This record gives sequence, structure tokens and C-alpha cells, in this order.
Amino acid sequence: MRRPLLTLLAAACALAAGLSAAAAQGFQTAAPHAILIDADSGSVLFEKAADERFSPASMAKLMTTDIVFEALKSGRLSMDTEFTVTEDAWKRGGAGGGGSSMFAQVNSRIKMADLLRGLIVQSGNDAAITIAENMAGSEESFAGLMNQRAKEIGLTNSTFRNATGYAAPDQKVTARDMAKLALHIIETYPDYYKIFAEKEFTWNKIRQQNRNPLLTLDIGADGLKTGYLEESGYALTGSAVQNGQRLVLVVSGLKTARDRAAESRKLMEWGFRAFEPRQIFAPGETVAEASVFGGQSGSVPLVAKKPVRVLLPRGSSDRVSARAIYTGPLIAPVAEGQRVGILRVQRGDTVALDQPLFAGAAVEPGTLTQRAMDAALEFGTGLVRKALDRAGKGSDKGGDKGAAGAANPS
Repeated sequence: MRRPLLTLLAAACALAAGLSAAAAQGFQTAAPHAILIDADSGSVLFEKAADERFSPASMAKLMTTDIVFEALKSGRLSMDTEFTVTEDAWKRGGAGGGGSSMFAQVNSRIKMADLLRGLIVQSGNDAAITIAENMAGSEESFAGLMNQRAKEIGLTNSTFRNATGYAAPDQKVTARDMAKLALHIIETYPDYYKIFAEKEFTWNKIRQQNRNPLLTLDIGADGLKTGYLEESGYALTGSAVQNGQRLVLVVSGLKTARDRAAESRKLMEWGFRAFEPRQIFAPGETVAEASVFGGQSGSVPLVAKKPVRVLLPRGSSDRVSARAIYTGPLIAPVAEGQRVGILRVQRGDTVALDQPLFAGAAVEPGTLTQRAMDAALEFGTGLVRKALDRAGKGSDKGGDKGAAGAANPS
């Protein structure tokens, strides 16, 4: 099929032609790990070691928060639900524990509305342990819920071992996963997310400021969470909105709290001013075609349900390419609307966007003759592949292997 290749190639060329020939606009950060994402399009505007694992510190409380938000949304909990502060939560998470605390009294009962503010605004370890032990019986069992939830959300490279973020040998996350978690919280729980913007909270007659430094800056920040451990440095998962555009950032590994605030602000402000949006495909527009085995048609159009937009650096000469990736051939029947692959847009060496692709039409099973011809073709193709593989083993071992069904025209 030539049409899908031409469609994607035309999009890639149009994007490339729309960029000026000026030198690429670079950005540097002192953060060892960083990522900046446009929430609406999913475009990655900047990344640095975004898939390297590090200790999340108190940013692990974002997963604790997500589990509570999900229980509230489903009706299993309410803001008036009361949890008892256990002696363990008081000892390990209270003021004597050496970390951040909401100063909850042992054996007291606290409503979820207040526990959430102790968790989010004050970063209370006692609040986190209280939630974990009351919801799952133990913090260890709650960590199992955190990891299960992480898989459901799609955090592919993160492991949680406690609700607080206390140091644990194999409790690790990535900047990309934390950004994905932040986006999930923002999009799934818009009403509960507003708690992240509250600048202070008072409990047990002790008033504490929100630990997120971005909330004190005039950049449109409205969440999420800081973290610090000696082993991993100062970290922040944050979000801000300007002129209707939301950005989400993650930084980690900075040496001081001041560095964390400064680097986060610098990255966020750069993201808002240095990019311009560009739409590649409209919703429902055919972006590629996938081969179909054993169907009435030998191919099916692939479409995106949402507009495919990327943000491109102003004045950049970065090469932009689009690639449809699916495992094929697809096997008939194929249902209209069935998810079959992704559209990957790259800006230079950076994966700027991965967006799901769906079957734009239904393909019913073909006749017996059609299925037999497809089977014979696939069998012959398989023999050729095996012969080429055998030949390749005896020659140059370098080069790249493309994914099955992937079309890369650019």
C-alpha cells in the first residue's frame, strides 16, 4: 500500500518545511532527571534521562493520593469517612519520625477531607501511613495496591514499597512515569485535584504552608508534589496553566530546595514561550492503512479519535517525522473503532508524541478463497523472512530491525 506512506510522508515534510532554518533552540537544566509535557497534545517538549529510575521520596504520595481519589470517585469512601491514627502512624510518621507531618494525635479519628490535606498540602507521613493502614490493613498491603494501580495507569518502570516515599532499596520511579501519573490525576479527578492548589492547611492548631514552591510564583501553577531524600536530592512534580495551555514537569536530583524551585520555574517558563502548536491530522482522518489477513479487504484505514497535535520549537530546524506502528497483519474480523496501534511523532531524536490509532472501518472475514490466498501469501512471505534472517546472521550484524507492520516513510 502506497497511500498511507504518502500520507504520513506528506505530513512529515509539511512539518519540516514549516520550521525555519535557524539553529535549533536548545535548553539546559541542572536537574539530572527531567521531563516537560504539554497536557493537551501529550507532546514531550523536553526530556533528560526521563527513563532512568530514581527514588521518588514524597512524590510517592501522588500514588497514595490517586488510590484515595479513585475510592472517593467510586463511592467506596467519602470526604466524611473517618480513619483512626494508629500508633505506628503516629510514631513513624509523626513529628518524632523526623520527616514532614500533619501532627495527628495517636488514636484520634480524622475525616478524609482533612487527611487528604494533611497528605497533599503538608506532605504528612502520618497522614500517608494512616490512610494505608486503614484502607489495606498494613502499609505493605497498601503498597501492593499502589503497584497494581501503577500497572493500570500504565506506569511501566516504577515500583512502590510504601505510602510515604520513605527510602526503600527497590522503591524507584522515572520522570516519565511520574508525569504520566500527574496527568492521570489531573484529567481523571478535576474536582479533587483542586486540593493541590491550596496554599496552606492548619491541623492540631499548627498552620503549615504548601511545600510546592511553584504555587508562590506568578506562573499559573496549581499542583502537585515535592520530594526530598538525601540519596536522590530535591525533586518536584508540578503543573501550571497559562492561556488555556497546561504543562506538566518532573525534575529530580537537584542539590538544594532553591535549585529545585529555580530549575522548575525556568523549565516551565521556557515551555510556555518557546513552542507553537501544529495539528498534523484531524479526528477521524486516515493517517495510515494496516494490512489485514483473511478479510474481505486486504487493508483497513487507521485513524486517531482526537486531533493529532504536536508542539514545535519556535525557530527550530529539528527534523519531524510521523510513523504508524502496529503488529500485523491484522486478523479479520476487525471491528470499527478497534485499537490497533499507535502513531509515533518524533522531533529529532525525541519521541514527541505517541497517540493511539484505531480501525477506521470494519473488515469482515473473507471468502474461503480469499483466506486461502492470504494464507499462501503469508506462508511464502514467512519463508522469505527466514531465508533473509539466515543470510543476515552470516553477514553484518549491525543495523536496526523495524517493528512488524511499522511504516516509517521519513
